[in-house]
Amino acid sequence: MELFTVSDRAKRYQADLLAFMDECVYPAEAVYEEQIRASGDPHHHPPVLEELKAEAHRRGLWNLFHPNPQWGPGLTNLEYAPLAEIMGRSPHLAPEACNCAAPDTGNMEVLTLFGTAEHQEKYLKPLLAGTIRSAFAMTEPAVASSDATNIELRIERDGDEYVLNGRKWFASNAMHKNCAVLIVMGKTEQEGPVHRRQSMVVVPMDAPGVTIVRSLPVFGYLDREGHAEIDFRNVRVPATDLLAGEGEGFAISQARLGPGRIHHCMRAIGVAERALELMCLRADARVTFGLPLSERSNIQDWIAEARVEIEMTRLLTLKAAWMMDTVGNKAARTEIAAIKVAAPSMALEIVDRAIQVHGGAGVTDDVPLARFWASLRTLRLADGPDEVHKRAIATHELRKHRAAVRSGHTASIEGGEQR
Repeated sequence: MELFTVSDRAKRYQADLLAFMDECVYPAEAVYEEQIRASGDPHHHPPVLEELKAEAHRRGLWNLFHPNPQWGPGLTNLEYAPLAEIMGRSPHLAPEACNCAAPDTGNMEVLTLFGTAEHQEKYLKPLLAGTIRSAFAMTEPAVASSDATNIELRIERDGDEYVLNGRKWFASNAMHKNCAVLIVMGKTEQEGPVHRRQSMVVVPMDAPGVTIVRSLPVFGYLDREGHAEIDFRNVRVPATDLLAGEGEGFAISQARLGPGRIHHCMRAIGVAERALELMCLRADARVTFGLPLSERSNIQDWIAEARVEIEMTRLLTLKAAWMMDTVGNKAARTEIAAIKVAAPSMALEIVDRAIQVHGGAGVTDDVPLARFWASLRTLRLADGPDEVHKRAIATHELRKHRAAVRSGHTASIEGGEQR
């Protein structure tokens, strides 16, 4: 398809990244697990990651996501999509090794677009250099946060400061040993238009009144980066730490979440490819009732269906990336919503079948499938649950249909006849 032709520079980055994965990342996976296990701390920052980061930087595989050539290679979304997919094959190592991990990518974009010169000097530059990490605090335990207008954390002006009071949870990355800053969404107004009540503020992790309540397990896993529940009690920050101005929080969140969602989907496709590879290897290696599993028709069906589903989802994701590049994130919002529904569910199904082919081994930590499953199942909730995205897609489709009806440019069937 000429529409999705890969540029020469993107091909070079793909080749370099594949070599980095084979030569450095995959061999480091066992070392990574052993270093965390030996530390006794599930949030330990293993030294092997710093080694991978240094090597990725040396190879020029750094900040690949960033569209600004000042900070990275300046790739388009369409060029970056296959790279994010490749990194997704080792989701706990490769994205951070290349400084392309969530939520830092989204936070860097927010600080680039809306941060002050001080924010960019204090936080953006170290994030771009990979010397610190960050977290994004929007979701709350007491309200349905899939509707961001529900959030209750208060951000109140007091002279030259803002005072924050409330509680957040699932602040991913907040347990990372290098996490230095939070971007927090809360309410600065209780009245007025519902989408103008929210604001975002930059909060240092060590600000007085910021308390980590707990690290939340996900399906029994305590991810190294963590999903923290955080209490904000009379947390004071300078008024200059408000991003873009009061009432701009919802607009900032939409600017941030669009690219973040497509990055998640790209990585999910990479997870699906890794799971399919593991499924094929296992199916060839295991014999039951005199035949390899790979000779069983139902296993062959699973393998064939996985390839079809991956290719369909990849094409939809590439279309969304192409639209983001050509007509902008807002015009591509329906396609972004569609892939956010499709990619995690597709990958989850393939991982589930790979677990089944592995038998008892599939649910252990001897292979990465159980952890893949937990992460993907969580992704069906992260950055908006499936139902919210389906609602957005349906609203768009109904709006198109109703406009066509009003203009008379539609076919209808009445009494069994089309007219």
